[in-house]
Amino acid sequence: MSNIKSFQDLNIWKEAHRLAIEIYKITNNFPKEEIYGLTPQLRRASVSIPSNIAEGMGRNTTKELLNFLYNARGSLSEVLYQLLLANDLKYIEESVYRNMDERYNGLGKGINVFISKLKNK
Repeated sequence: MSNIKSFQDLNIWKEAHRLAIEIYKITNNFPKEEIYGLTPQLRRASVSIPSNIAEGMGRNTTKELLNFLYNARGSLSEVLYQLLLANDLKYIEESVYRNMDERYNGLGKGINVFISKLKNK
């Protein structure tokens, strides 16, 4: 972690940020009746992932960083479920769902690797 100066240097943050942007684009096409339902919930959860990574990197201790990474991982699980729901409701195409599911699962693995490295430090 010696060459990491800020959250923006972390690959997991970069991927989480890209995914949050994609969620905003995808949810633009959700039905209007979801304007107070799934759309804002999915957006909030997706933004929570890079936000928690960023906030954790700004904290003073590894313990605090780990807590924020756990929160990011929890939000990621929330997004994975909400994408499944959106797919089942036919708000997104199956191919879009599969791509996003694969990428978010990859992000989850990346977060888990980072957590393991911090715990074994």
